[in-house]
Amino acid sequence: MNIYLAEFLGTMLIILLGEGVVAGVVLKGTKSENAGWLTVCIAWGLAVTMGIYAAGEVSGAHLNPAITIALAATGQFDWNLVIGYCAAQFAGAFAGAVLVWFYYQPYWKNTPDAATKLAVFSTAPAIRNTFSNFMSEVIATMLLVFAILFIGVNEFTHGLKPLVVGLLIVSIGLSLGGTTGFAMNPARDLGPRIAHALLPIHGKGSSDWGYAWIPVAGPVVGGIAGALLYTLIF
Repeated sequence: MNIYLAEFLGTMLIILLGEGVVAGVVLKGTKSENAGWLTVCIAWGLAVTMGIYAAGEVSGAHLNPAITIALAATGQFDWNLVIGYCAAQFAGAFAGAVLVWFYYQPYWKNTPDAATKLAVFSTAPAIRNTFSNFMSEVIATMLLVFAILFIGVNEFTHGLKPLVVGLLIVSIGLSLGGTTGFAMNPARDLGPRIAHALLPIHGKGSSDWGYAWIPVAGPVVGGIAGALLYTLIF
């Protein structure tokens, strides 16, 4: 499989499963309505695990522009591949969001609140404060990249590392995700936000473009910081 196709498919799988659980929890009338934050965090962790299993042997399973850029910035990845990787990740996230929209077709009209519908696609802060929201994404992504790198140097039974990374996502979501929804991935937020803006979603309202730069810039800054921290310590 082509490396870019692997990044596309792996990211699409993450968004389909990750945003799928959000849709199930917040949209009106589903069997999993109101299942709660724990359900969301566990499902996102499993979604990332499945994405890594799908793409890891082919592309290394970055599945996140923040990781790709961080590795390139610290000399651990070829800059010539960055644009292709990031483009594949954004496209995969967009495609995954479209699949979630299609899958939950009857429930958009059944859910009156526009912000709830946007929450299926993109993150939003619990309390809107630009500096705090930005730093939440920086710190969470710094931890993500730092932890992924030190997980990588440990010996595990073959095939176990994706599950360990998935548990890392669950841990970050439960501990640090309550402020902004722990995007930690520019593709995960921006690709689906664009899908939200373009798709004919009943009563969808604004795509909140004033906030959209935070889950893009914050993870990029945090990812680079995490990779630099790792290189300084190890």
